[in-house]
Amino acid sequence: MTDISVITAVYNRMATIGRAMESLAAQTHPAEHIVIDGASTDGTLRIVEDYAGAHDTVISEPDNGIYDALNKGISKAKGEVIGLLHSDDLFASPNVLSRIAEMFDADADLDAVYADAAFFHPKAPDQIIRRYRSARFSSARIGWGLMPAHTTLYLRRRVFDHYGLYRTDYRIAADYEFIARIFKNGILKARYEPDVWVMMQSGGASTGGLRSTLQLNREVLRACRSNGIKMNWFKLLSKYPAKLSEFMRPT
Repeated sequence: MTDISVITAVYNRMATIGRAMESLAAQTHPAEHIVIDGASTDGTLRIVEDYAGAHDTVISEPDNGIYDALNKGISKAKGEVIGLLHSDDLFASPNVLSRIAEMFDADADLDAVYADAAFFHPKAPDQIIRRYRSARFSSARIGWGLMPAHTTLYLRRRVFDHYGLYRTDYRIAADYEFIARIFKNGILKARYEPDVWVMMQSGGASTGGLRSTLQLNREVLRACRSNGIKMNWFKLLSKYPAKLSEFMRPT
């Protein structure tokens, strides 16, 4: 049975961290949970400690942002497979980690698995407003700004050992740069599952308005260039019309 580690970076998310940890505790497949708290001041740490299990790891100290915190968590992880759960998000069902473990157990050569993510309204967790479809992603389409839903991406430890961790000189798009780095050559064996694995609260750093969008796109361009991937503004902006099809009527 594949051992899974789940990393959560959190800072002053008292209102949502308990919900995220509850969704992990409800999983039918056990997982090591590593919570990296950036020295929160609003009671977040107390909630984390209330929910943490005996075998979980909680570290609270100042950091240099979310990607620095994630790197700390990955370095501490003991699992063969490593994934993320952001403090504003939750698993879509109790069987997500079981399905991930089944996929890795069935194929020792499998390096990565990923699926879709759904965005919900911050004030209405049951109201799905968008489904991010990772099926559009392939290594050939990185230069078009496409990536799998990052919070659904689970990787064998050997991927981090070979390619390294997240670059902390990116503020928003270090996840995109990391994905570009590991997938650009098409070497990794990956499998896509056409299902929603993670529910994401809208309004995060990469979806936080025009200013964040501009910075995100600049960092995406930089990430492609640093990894030798051909990219331009036309290719980058061409992905936005397709995004309209992801938005859904409230349910």
